[in-house]
Amino acid sequence: MSEKLTLLTRKEISEMCTILDEMYPEAECELEYGNTFQLLTAVMLSAQTTDKSVNKVTPALFARFPDAQTMNRALAYDEEATIAEIEQTIKSIGMYKTKSKNVAAMSRKLCELYDGCVPNIYEELIDLPGVGRKTANVVLSVGFGQQRIAVDTHVFRVANRIGIVHEKNVLKTELALMEALPEERWTRMHHNLIFHGRYCCDARKPKCATCELYRLCKWQGKKKFQEA
Repeated sequence: MSEKLTLLTRKEISEMCTILDEMYPEAECELEYGNTFQLLTAVMLSAQTTDKSVNKVTPALFARFPDAQTMNRALAYDEEATIAEIEQTIKSIGMYKTKSKNVAAMSRKLCELYDGCVPNIYEELIDLPGVGRKTANVVLSVGFGQQRIAVDTHVFRVANRIGIVHEKNVLKTELALMEALPEERWTRMHHNLIFHGRYCCDARKPKCATCELYRLCKWQGKKKFQEA
């Protein structure tokens, strides 16, 4: 591991990983799904919205379209009506029109290339409509058990704030985390950092006074929240 990529030492990172494991033993994907197609769809829908919001719309969506084959058959029969139905079902979440089109196109491509099955290869996943690095990494990690670091808003903010890495964009943060963290801890730390960002290290009002990482945390702004 290159020490230049982190403000924390290897020993401190290892200790921080252990503390986060103890803080969030229940940390896991909070999206609700029944198969890898549903997982992929839910992750796509979760862009720029909360998992809780996605979980409110997916039961009806998955009852109607439980797999790629079902959605693809509906699209083949009447594409316009099917996309409109998807839009109506998920309209309470952000960017629902774009997401509806992407999910439909993703389903079609899964059926055309993979017999309706979600591939477990990164390069094949990111070639699907509407699937980027974060979505592919979440699906590979949660759906297929691969060790992956998926960098969302929480992971980006927390990892850079507390000093595991020091990068200015999502891609560089992902690559730096892969070098800073032992590979066997990638998936676990992905979930831990998300939970820490949601429930403790808030963007505007972090709970520094009660944070168990306070002693190790390198964030320069933490003192005012400790004293507040």
